[in-house]
Amino acid sequence: MEKDISFKILIIFCICILSACNNKSSKQVKMNNQDFDTYQNQFIEQLWSYYPDWATNIGYHKNDSMMIIPNDEARNAQKEFAINSLNKLHLFEFKSLNNSQKIDYHLIENQLNKILWMIDEEKSYQWDPSQYNVSGLIAVMLSENYAPIEKRLHDIHLRMKKIPSYYEAAKQNIKNPVVILTDLAKNQNIGGLTTFEKDLKDSIQNSNLLPEKKQEILLEISNTVAAIQDYVKFLDTLSNPTPRDFRLGSDLYEKKFEFDIQSIYTAQQIYDSALARKSYLHEQMYKITTQLWPQYFGSKPIPDDKLKAIREMIDTLSVNHVTPAEYQDAIAAQLPQLIAFIKKKNLLYIDESKPLIVRREPAYMAGVSIASISAPGPYDKSGNTYYNVGNIENLTAELAESHLREYNHYIMQILNIHEAIPGHYTQLVYANQNPSLVKSIFANGAMIEGWAVYTEQMMLENGYGNNEPEMWLMWYKWHLRTVCNTILDYSVHVNGMTEDEALHLLMDEAFQQKAEALGKWTRVSVSSVQLMSYYTGYKEIHDLREQIKQKLGSQFDLKSFHEKFLSFGNAPVKYIKEEML
Repeated sequence: MEKDISFKILIIFCICILSACNNKSSKQVKMNNQDFDTYQNQFIEQLWSYYPDWATNIGYHKNDSMMIIPNDEARNAQKEFAINSLNKLHLFEFKSLNNSQKIDYHLIENQLNKILWMIDEEKSYQWDPSQYNVSGLIAVMLSENYAPIEKRLHDIHLRMKKIPSYYEAAKQNIKNPVVILTDLAKNQNIGGLTTFEKDLKDSIQNSNLLPEKKQEILLEISNTVAAIQDYVKFLDTLSNPTPRDFRLGSDLYEKKFEFDIQSIYTAQQIYDSALARKSYLHEQMYKITTQLWPQYFGSKPIPDDKLKAIREMIDTLSVNHVTPAEYQDAIAAQLPQLIAFIKKKNLLYIDESKPLIVRREPAYMAGVSIASISAPGPYDKSGNTYYNVGNIENLTAELAESHLREYNHYIMQILNIHEAIPGHYTQLVYANQNPSLVKSIFANGAMIEGWAVYTEQMMLENGYGNNEPEMWLMWYKWHLRTVCNTILDYSVHVNGMTEDEALHLLMDEAFQQKAEALGKWTRVSVSSVQLMSYYTGYKEIHDLREQIKQKLGSQFDLKSFHEKFLSFGNAPVKYIKEEML
């Protein structure tokens, strides 16, 4: 409390001095590095009081029982918090901060401006009914064992008391909603009922709570279920003669890209770059296809259509894959091989004291992805990191074969590079060594995804896979997904691409299966900008490497570049670039 009071006095003192300065050339009052650290800590604590759901999801559990009612009062309070925090932030002389603090300054400023933009300009709280859903966080609180179940149930009980008010506010907010997002909201809210009617009831039954307390929570479950069902009914019967288009539009898209990606490029520039990259990849893939054709097809004539020839070669190579029963073991067996290759080539220091645990995907994550990384959050950096592997054995024979052809002998290795070593897992190990909480909380998705994509190419460039043309062809195919995600997202939300045009891009030009392409169309219809992060981050990292290589010439060392780059944590590449150049 004393530190808090002294900091407020210091802020008031600085404001008074700034107001008293009539000479415009006077220097801004300097607040030292320790003051900035104090500001950051207080800012984060305040942030979690306005966004308790976000806090719970990343492992900060002091506010688990809090629930914000999404009404005008809450939005006005969030705006006031953002404006006041910006005013305090701007008291610091940027040049006086150390390198790490400068990046944190940028990240905080970006987040606060984003809060204001989301409330005043984007206004998705009006047209996206799917953002109102209480089941997801409750499921996390039930499944993550961060506290005794009795404590978690107590916090869930307090949250549930506000759920009817939460949904009433949601109904007041909604105006001309997007149709597909309305359908998504109905499906997800109905689907989330099992969290309350089964998972929560089971947890109550198995807990050591007193019988009367159990009855209180069970009663609140009934009220919660009724509130959810009423919200779904409201959406079902809502008159919506002029629904908003799901496409974000050029102005909102560019601004969202600026806030979410934090790139040196505009969205338009990244889109143009992706178009050129797609053409380059097609050229390279056709060269390899013509090289391999006699080996796999003998005297059979190669198709005149280059894309059809590439497709036929990919389909032929894709039959080389493991069985469903071998899938998880095959992934685990490759990880030591990747570590050995990195050591042999001296590409990056791998900290083997931080083991990666390969496990069967937990039930509550089922269906999300074929493979993923679960890493400890910023408040639990010592926790385990898991490589979650989807259960192929539970699929039908036809669907399992489709998945295994997609993640065949070649792609599985690229997947492991991307998800694990030296991709996401390795990057997260380095990020956890960075002491900045801000960089973890406001982690830049383009840097994180971009690094994983960059490492795929980097490993092949250094001889992984023995420079086999088959491996390069399959990586080009995999990389084409990243490139076409960018083209798809921008084309749909800015240029008005239709579903038929999107399916042509994904199936005929990116060689994806129809089911995968349809899934991507759904994804781009209910989200925006995030699909741009993979290619944007990759391009920025690759460009930075080439700039530094050109600058240092014979003195350039790839291992040093990688370790220096990763030392900055989850920061946007454009700020890492400023420090490294």
